[in-house]
Amino acid sequence: MHWRTLPRGVVALGLVSLLMDTSSELVHSLLPIFLATGLGASMAAIGVIEGVAEAAASFMRMFAGALSDFWRRRKPLVVLGYGLALLAKPLFPLATSAAWVFVGRFADRVGKGIRGAPRDALLADLAPPGARGAAFGLRQSLDSAGAFAGPLLAVGLMAWLAGDIPSALWFAVIPAFLSVVVLVTMVREPPRPDEQGRGRPPWRQSEVRRLSRRFWLVVLLGVLFTLARFSEAFLILRAHDVGLALAWVPLVLVVMNLMFAAVAWPAGAASDRVGRRRLLVGGLAALIAADLAFAGADTIAAVFAGAALWGLHLGLTQGLLSTLVADTAPEDLRGSAFGLFNFFGGLAVLAASVIAGLLWARFGAAAAFYAGAAFAAATAAGLLGWRPPRPVPAR
Repeated sequence: MHWRTLPRGVVALGLVSLLMDTSSELVHSLLPIFLATGLGASMAAIGVIEGVAEAAASFMRMFAGALSDFWRRRKPLVVLGYGLALLAKPLFPLATSAAWVFVGRFADRVGKGIRGAPRDALLADLAPPGARGAAFGLRQSLDSAGAFAGPLLAVGLMAWLAGDIPSALWFAVIPAFLSVVVLVTMVREPPRPDEQGRGRPPWRQSEVRRLSRRFWLVVLLGVLFTLARFSEAFLILRAHDVGLALAWVPLVLVVMNLMFAAVAWPAGAASDRVGRRRLLVGGLAALIAADLAFAGADTIAAVFAGAALWGLHLGLTQGLLSTLVADTAPEDLRGSAFGLFNFFGGLAVLAASVIAGLLWARFGAAAAFYAGAAFAAATAAGLLGWRPPRPVPAR
């Protein structure tokens, strides 16, 4: 299906994702270096900032989708989420301390958490039933394009501005502003029948008890995977530590995201033929190799090899973990299941990033990556004795 045959609102939401991800990744590729070299933040402080920010996004995802179902309105929450991210962007170039950056990152990630589930629900509402796969595929493709367009833009700006990070960060405001403009002017929420009571929350505490032991094992598996992998901010810092010039540091995320985008779809398709566990173990093997590459890196080539392996790990595992959530949750509780999965994953991101920051500050960069490799190896050993669940039959 050609993208021109999709509804205008579907294409517009894809453009919104492209623009905001370009903005966010431009910031994300420069912010760790700005914190460490410009604001004098410690590795432990950077770990706390990154971990708390990502945990906040995961926490908000758990509630935003349910709230949009209860209100029977998606777009206001989507606009709120993207608008909050836009308002956060000027805080980064204006920052004079790590506390300012923390406020900006927190607001930016809360905005991401608010918009994520309602945006995907709105996309499903707008797409014709026979074209939902094409609609979500288009949005993901444009989102992934922004994931490496942002760092590439950062590289160009750093070269043009002679390494002036605050000036480069101001440019992130432009695509963020355009994303909100496109959202407000080009996306129309489809009309809904006015039902008495306007719905109710999609789950209550009693309904959560219907989530099976198999689902909670998948949640545990997701937490273990996340504890073995901390924030990508540490990859950027390691590249700079090895000697990569400030202007070229964002290329680490470009390499990682290109590999992620190239592997994710083939890995998901292959899992239906060869099973989930083999690919998950392969992903952990790639993560161990990436950690070892970063730990022992003394050349820029080793850093880029580690970034490619990190992206390979993400491509082999992230889609499969989501598939396992769908396999183990009842159809009418999948939204709640994904919310809970993301919530506990966010707590794991916080713990992993704080631990990595403390290890880096106390024992050096290699210790943080060796610890990640050890945890990934332990998770892989446990996974070898685990039998992936079969999909829950439709009700």
